[in-house]
Order: sequence, then C-alpha cells, then structure tokens
Amino acid sequence: MTLIFKIIDAGTYGAAQKLGQFLGAEIDLKDGYIHFSTAEQVVETAQRHFAERHNLLLLAISAEALGADLKWEPSRGGQLFPHLYGPLAITQVNWAKPLAWNGTTHDFPTEVLA
Repeated sequence: MTLIFKIIDAGTYGAAQKLGQFLGAEIDLKDGYIHFSTAEQVVETAQRHFAERHNLLLLAISAEALGADLKWEPSRGGQLFPHLYGPLAITQVNWAKPLAWNGTTHDFPTEVLA
C-alpha cells in the first residue's frame, strides 16, 4: 500500500467529515484537483505552503484506494505528485493526525519520516 498525504486545516476537515467527503481546499478547487504529496514530498510541501500555520492535520490515504481518479503528474522540479480528480470520501482516509508547528517546523508523525 502506498500512502499519500494531505495537509488540511482541522476546521476544514471537520466540515468535510460532516459532509462525508472533502471537495478540496481553495487551491484544490482553483486547480481542479486535490493536491497530495508522497512521504518524500510532504515535509517540503509543509515548509513551502504551510509554514507557521497552526491547527493543521495530516491525512494519510491509500493511493490504490483512489482508483483511476488519482493521477501522478509532474510538478515541483519535475517530481510526480498525486492529484485526485474528484472528491475524497472521508471513509478513504486511513488516519488523521495533528501537524503541530513547533516554532521552526512542523512535527510530523514518526511513520511519515521513517
């Protein structure tokens, strides 16, 4: 199983849980797909787009569970990033864990950094 990750505001995730699906954050809606990162990419994603932000969660999702709606497309530096062209069902989230800002960087769960 290949886990991919989404950094999301805790309030946004709470609203998605009530709906049963996540349609995307502002940037996702603008781009037409939900942005995800691999374990190798997610720390840099957090540094570039979420520095000094609090009240965040890190979601882990099985890439295989997303089926044909998940596309691997070149982005930052030509790396392939997972993009979901459709909603993310909350039932597809393997886990959601706090992504705390420690004043310098975010504290990632150990299983992401392993």
